Amino acid sequence: MKLKGIGIILIVAIVVGGIVASQALFVVDQTQYGVVTRFGEIQRIIKTPGLQSKLPVVESVTRFDKRLLRIDVPAESMPDREQQFLEIDAYVRYRIINPRKFLERLRDEFTAADRIGRIVMSELRRVVAGSDRTEIIGGIAQSQPDGTLVVIPHKTAEGVYTREALTKQVLRDSNKVIGASDLQDFGIEIVDVRIKAADFPGTVEQTVFNRMRTERDVQGQRMRAEGEEQHLTITTDVDRQVAIILAEADRTANTVRGEGEAQAIEILADALEKDPEFFAFRRSLEAYGKILPQKSIVVLSSENDLFKYLEGPLEPTK
Repeated sequence: MKLKGIGIILIVAIVVGGIVASQALFVVDQTQYGVVTRFGEIQRIIKTPGLQSKLPVVESVTRFDKRLLRIDVPAESMPDREQQFLEIDAYVRYRIINPRKFLERLRDEFTAADRIGRIVMSELRRVVAGSDRTEIIGGIAQSQPDGTLVVIPHKTAEGVYTREALTKQVLRDSNKVIGASDLQDFGIEIVDVRIKAADFPGTVEQTVFNRMRTERDVQGQRMRAEGEEQHLTITTDVDRQVAIILAEADRTANTVRGEGEAQAIEILADALEKDPEFFAFRRSLEAYGKILPQKSIVVLSSENDLFKYLEGPLEPTK
């Protein structure tokens, strides 16, 4: 019975010792900070990884991540310089550099995400309100020779991409706000602010599309008017050249025709001077052909001049 009682005591002692050891010992990973508190009061900060100890029951440990932490802030509609609203979707990355202040001011990462997100979005809203749409979107549409539109990155006068310059300004201003007073010192450092998307809100998207369609219609009408004007200019010039060519052709034809008729008259006059009787004979034959068609009956006097070449050959002129 005594041995049995001793065994039970040993088992109870081992169980109690295990519970005490589990309460007194803990491990801090190399990616973590450890903050030991006693009844809510911070006792010490553990930055070295490994096995650590604490008082069981009365002390507790809170672990914080040393690595970069990300906050996806809710998308928000913000007006730009021209009072045109854009749906801004952004995220923030920060690092805990003072776990004591982080625990005192923010308690946990969920509270930190809310507080830091509000500060960053406030600064982002202010910077967006002073920027135009091209700077916020970070690109500008450029027309190519084939008529297609290509969005190219937009840079500042210093050669920095506009969106990058905008987010860097938000990053600087947000860190200034956090370090402006001891109450705002959360023991963190904002490392990066990025805009994931900058789009038109769904309520105005159709309006934007309609305006773009109207602009394209106006552009198309202007191009068609310019084309029609060029067509009329070219057609008028061609008609003028055709009229000039036809006039010159008519003038040349009339000149050639007049010269031909003059030569014909001259040749005829020369022939008439050389043999007037032969000319009279030809003229009579032409008259016969005109007034005496085939199968015609004509009654004329035998002494008519028309028949003098039909009676017999004339005596040659001496």
